[in-house]
Amino acid sequence: MNLSTYLRAGYPGLAVISSEEARAEAEIASVCTSLKRRLHAWSSTEGLVDVKDNRVTACPDPLDALQLLDGMFANANPQHVVLLRDLQLHMDQSDPMLVRRLKDTLRVAKANGHAIILLGCRLKLPAELEHEITHVDFTLPGIAELGTVLDGIIKSAKLKNVHEVVRESALQSALGLTTTEAENAFALSVVETKGIDSKIIAREKARTLKKNGLVEVVEAATSLDDIGGLANLKEWLQRRAGAFSESAKAYGLPAPKGLLIVGIPGTGKSLTAKSTAGAFGLPLLRLDMGKVFGGIVGQSEANLRSVIQTAEAIAPCVLWIDEIEKGFSGSQSSGSNDGGTSSRVFGSFLSWMQEKTKAVFVVATANDVSKLPPEFLRKGRFDEMFFVDLPDALERAQIWDIVIKRHKRRPTDYDTVVLARACEQFTGAEIEAVFIDAMHEAYAEGKEPGPKEILEAMTNTVPLANLMDGQIAALRHWAKGRAREAAHRITPARNSRRMAEAN
Repeated sequence: MNLSTYLRAGYPGLAVISSEEARAEAEIASVCTSLKRRLHAWSSTEGLVDVKDNRVTACPDPLDALQLLDGMFANANPQHVVLLRDLQLHMDQSDPMLVRRLKDTLRVAKANGHAIILLGCRLKLPAELEHEITHVDFTLPGIAELGTVLDGIIKSAKLKNVHEVVRESALQSALGLTTTEAENAFALSVVETKGIDSKIIAREKARTLKKNGLVEVVEAATSLDDIGGLANLKEWLQRRAGAFSESAKAYGLPAPKGLLIVGIPGTGKSLTAKSTAGAFGLPLLRLDMGKVFGGIVGQSEANLRSVIQTAEAIAPCVLWIDEIEKGFSGSQSSGSNDGGTSSRVFGSFLSWMQEKTKAVFVVATANDVSKLPPEFLRKGRFDEMFFVDLPDALERAQIWDIVIKRHKRRPTDYDTVVLARACEQFTGAEIEAVFIDAMHEAYAEGKEPGPKEILEAMTNTVPLANLMDGQIAALRHWAKGRAREAAHRITPARNSRRMAEAN
């Protein structure tokens, strides 16, 4: 938090947005001590408290508190910093007297080198105060701060001989949590296992992030071997799997920024995103862009800041954004529908993608690239953009092998080459749906799924490619020269020769 810089620069109005009130107050107090500023704190329950001598002035009404500050700020010495807790709750009532009084108090504070800091979980300022208050970032706790919390739990629980590897693993699992949330997770681990278990801590983090509704931790149980075809894309990922290591950092190699996967629905884009985290050995976060946008003014921007803060706290990690075009489709409009919120959120996201220094690898997928703004696609946002087309015959045979094995059958019991030829134009998702349908029919008859059930399921399936042939042709035309082919395409003659050899 760069609070010290703002106070030394003479900013009269600052806002610290955090649910960690105790930690934020402790850091503000530390900054005021180092700058030799006199710290006061106000709340509607305690009144105005001089932190140094603990002197309390009863003033539950914020208007009365601000009137007191006018007198305190009349002189330039000593310099005061006043922390106002939960003032947002009073500003929600749209009290013009409160807005006017706060503006007048900020003017007096500016003239004599004092400062007011708003502290709360959110910030929604009226237009009259938007340019009077500066937002100060307050990041989630890092390894050192979480380590202090963990050491306290270890001491309190009287745990002995906690190995350093176990401690480091627990701290990595807790990244992205507040100190209070981390303390609860550590304590739960002690209760359940009589020790420190990183799996329990990771589980609790996943629950906590899912409760917040913006990002969730997804267990990356898949690998690149679970993807049929897409040889070029898989090779590209494999070559970057070690780029997050300490040796890569020492080599001077910057961490990869991300990957945009464009293609036809059902061709494995989402599966590739999940498999990327497994290939890199990193935690996977999934972001639903639709949930970022809120109905309250300023909420969408605050939600995006929260997402970025969480991802960077957990870094290195993979951030997966599925069907990203749905989240940013309104960013090209004039702003008449949402007051320009989509454009502001989009601009903030682009700036972060361009300038981010933390190792957050963004994997974004898109079905309809025409809805994405052009500036989103330029080099520098992502390291590479891949186009995923319908699988060819050889890739479909690979997909059949993977699907059959996934459903606990032996691929050698089926002629997957023949099946691949019979399901031309099918996507990987449709191939799996066909096999599951065949399994249902076979189970009802008390037998294993065979060629008859599979072919019947194929006959009853209308491939998506038949329904959107125009859109697919347009997507292929757009991708030509703009995106790399995810699959390693071969000529029809070579393909026939390889299929014959496989048969």
